[in-house]
Amino acid sequence: MSNQGEYPEDGEFGKHEQHDFSLSRRDLLKASAAAAATAAVYPCSALAEGESAVTPAPEKMPVTFRVNGEAQQLEVDTRTTLLDALRENLHLTGTKKGCDHGQCGACTVIVDGRRINSCLTLAVMHQNADITTIEGLGTPDNLHPMQAAFVKHDSYQCGYCTPG
Repeated sequence: MSNQGEYPEDGEFGKHEQHDFSLSRRDLLKASAAAAATAAVYPCSALAEGESAVTPAPEKMPVTFRVNGEAQQLEVDTRTTLLDALRENLHLTGTKKGCDHGQCGACTVIVDGRRINSCLTLAVMHQNADITTIEGLGTPDNLHPMQAAFVKHDSYQCGYCTPG
């Protein structure tokens, strides 16, 4: 019974035509160099066809929250930290930028009743949040104990970076 080339007959396994796939070192190096050149040139040619290497401008996003009891609406870059939004957009400078790594606590604010480092969180993450800064703890006539301690001991920040 003949399969006419589809399958080898019993006992014919291993008896197939030998193809000459020999490759010299020179041919191997040429092929490797051509493949590497193609891979290196392709990204450049894709850019030349209309893709832009320029990063688009950061997206701005509206954010609304209550700061020290007052509703605030801002439009901020999505990369803006809560600290920068408070200081640069709302001009509340009582919250300080100390280490900018969340270690010193100079940027501490209260968000929805929890103490957080405002330098480590993005403003857009706090949509509709209730935020209290050092300015919102008391009034000039009735200082909060934290504010009174700062005044009493001539503290100008948290003390983390104060020499001595």
